[in-house]
Amino acid sequence: MTENFSLRPASPIDSEFLLRVYASTREEEMDAWGWSAAQQSSFIRMQYEVRKRSYATAYPSAEFSVILLDNVPAGSMIIFRGASEIRLLDIALLPEFRGRGVGRDLIGRLISEAARSKLPVRLSVLLGNKAARLYERLGFVATGGDQIYCEMERPSAEALDGANETVESFPHARKSQ
Repeated sequence: MTENFSLRPASPIDSEFLLRVYASTREEEMDAWGWSAAQQSSFIRMQYEVRKRSYATAYPSAEFSVILLDNVPAGSMIIFRGASEIRLLDIALLPEFRGRGVGRDLIGRLISEAARSKLPVRLSVLLGNKAARLYERLGFVATGGDQIYCEMERPSAEALDGANETVESFPHARKSQ
């Protein structure tokens, strides 16, 4: 069982924390490049700002949240709720909070919400990202992509063609606290 986790809306005072979370997702990749700390910091800040603007343009009503683990900021989650889908734009935890089932449980909550709304959950994952295995275990299937990203979808309960797969099939999908 995972620790007590919750979400709260991100605010401008979370900016440096959110940048740190984003940077933590790129550390392994950048270490291979042999860049100095200053080069890495500059690159990460630029990439973070571009990503933030891109999400704001493409998904203006997206919800940016801070993931709290026992009331300690542990990560971030960005969700877009549209008329035809719920889109997990991003979920990331600082390294010291990974591997505890928090991401799985948060995605399980999203799956439960989507089932109640009869909507699919969609996401894009970087090719080769270890998270793709988690998404597959949670019922996501590849629906397309390009040379960089794989598009994945967890179909709505209706689209599962009578497979009788419901929220109860996901015991880890805890109710909102």
